[in-house]
Amino acid sequence: MRNNTIVQLLQGKKLHQDIQISGWVRAYRSNRFIALNDGSTIHNLQCVVDFENTDEKLLKQITTGAAIRIEGTLDESQGQGQSYEVIVKKIEILGSADPEEVKKTILQPKKHSLEKLREQAHLRVRTNTFGAVMRLRSQLSFAVHDYFRKNGYFYVNTPIITGSDAEGAGEMFKVTNFNLKNLPKDDKGIVNYKEDFFGKETNLTVSGQLEAETYAMGLGKVYTFGPTFRAENSNTSRHLAEFWMIEPEVAFCDLDGNMDLAEDFIKYVLQYVVDHCQDDLAFLENRLIQEEKSKPEKDRSPMKLREKIDFVLKNNFKRVSYTEAIDILKSSKPNKKKKFNYTIEEWGADLQSEHERYLVEKHFKCPVILFDYPADIKAFYMRLNDDGKTVRAMDILFPGIGEIVGGSQREERYDVLKSKMEDLQIDQKELSWYLDTRKFGTCVHSGFGLGFERLVLFASGMGNIRDVIPYPRTPQNADF
Repeated sequence: MRNNTIVQLLQGKKLHQDIQISGWVRAYRSNRFIALNDGSTIHNLQCVVDFENTDEKLLKQITTGAAIRIEGTLDESQGQGQSYEVIVKKIEILGSADPEEVKKTILQPKKHSLEKLREQAHLRVRTNTFGAVMRLRSQLSFAVHDYFRKNGYFYVNTPIITGSDAEGAGEMFKVTNFNLKNLPKDDKGIVNYKEDFFGKETNLTVSGQLEAETYAMGLGKVYTFGPTFRAENSNTSRHLAEFWMIEPEVAFCDLDGNMDLAEDFIKYVLQYVVDHCQDDLAFLENRLIQEEKSKPEKDRSPMKLREKIDFVLKNNFKRVSYTEAIDILKSSKPNKKKKFNYTIEEWGADLQSEHERYLVEKHFKCPVILFDYPADIKAFYMRLNDDGKTVRAMDILFPGIGEIVGGSQREERYDVLKSKMEDLQIDQKELSWYLDTRKFGTCVHSGFGLGFERLVLFASGMGNIRDVIPYPRTPQNADF
């Protein structure tokens, strides 16, 4: 007999039929009722055991955490709390779980802190919270590819090992096969990377953007969706050392087209999870409500989780220049009364999350796209405006999270790009291939980067980015 999934059975299509189901025991009570979960849904399936006619040795092996297979009949439930249940005819223990060992883990059916769950990240997906988050993450991943496929984009796999630094930030993880206890050095004591595996210094990528741009120059519309790495020593709830980035690059597209694309894309993927993750969203929303009860009133979110998602779906994103945003922030009450941790004093300031959230949640009360940033605080590849001091950059700001997207119209003019690289002392020889795209059929083109975990964070209502990726990589932590 073929295995069914619980999500299938709870639709009631197999009612009064013989079925087979495999899963893990979440609870076993009164020597009669098994709460079974197989990961396909937030909901457990109640399986009713005829304990009087079942081997006692077998019954003793039905413990929390055990993997079992059940054959029986799907029936309408006689009790409250569920619509269907399985009348068990046969039980097979696939993998036992010692109750004494289970007590030492997060599989024990009681409330555990998120920190405790991170310590046992290999088991946390078997809790309701992380099962819901990871199903949501999976659906969002599919929605990303679905959107781009439907809109004529080509999926490009850009290198994870690279010799270039797309951001020019220098916060990169080095890749080497040197024996670190015996590095080859020249007469000046400088490491000789010509003897390394790739014959030069290489790193884990911080972005696939530059390589994706070259492919947009031949395929028109491309996107990357893969892991990226930042060696920032940021121990915050919004930063990871390893995370996934979504990066479309589009030829013949200016900044306005780029903003249109980003808004349309975000609304599509969020609508997708609203349509396909109702049960998990309802659970995560209720979890957030319970969590916020312990916070002071002023720190609670003004919107429930699904209201916050609807807030993004139903509002047009307000487009505001950086200059206008600075004027708004300078004149704001929190700034005048020194309530911001970072006071806005003059044009050119790099906006912090508190400023971004103020613009979204307090001032405009809708998602915001800021554009035309000072060139000094943005990357070299962004197109310089005619004023010579701002670039065609844009950031999308969300409630509760601040910046979720960063992008720009790329600098397509060879001479201007070359001059900017000279000013910033960026190695033109190392990026000669990137400059080449401006020599052979250059055109207006644009793109953006969206940190996937930030998107999952927003859609799930979780408060820490370490809880929306299976195994978080952060400073001093590379467990599992």
